[in-house]
Amino acid sequence: MTVKHMDDIEGKVLSSDELKGVTKWIALSPNDGWSGWVMRVLEVKPGGYTPFHTHTWPHINYILEGSGILTIDGVEYPIRQGSVSHVDGTKKHNFRNNTDRPLRFICIVPQEGDTDYLS
Repeated sequence: MTVKHMDDIEGKVLSSDELKGVTKWIALSPNDGWSGWVMRVLEVKPGGYTPFHTHTWPHINYILEGSGILTIDGVEYPIRQGSVSHVDGTKKHNFRNNTDRPLRFICIVPQEGDTDYLS
């Protein structure tokens, strides 16, 4: 069993030519006894975006605050606080914050989808 508070988890500012204004927190992982899964919280700053990418695993997402656009295979879906999504990782996708407030969401992936918890 694991109980934490997000204030006690260090965020990692992600850096790449393919993304902008994204910070990630590893909330729960196999290190916490949740074998096989990683729960991340991501924040996308106003005007920021995650990379357009594909992979073999799915994303399960819940929007905690803010709003923006989730693009899947060229189709744009408006998202806002309370939105939920299942993203097939084999479809090209990204999140974009087109507002003036932060977009923050939970993103759950199988452990092969995020190995930052190992460091």
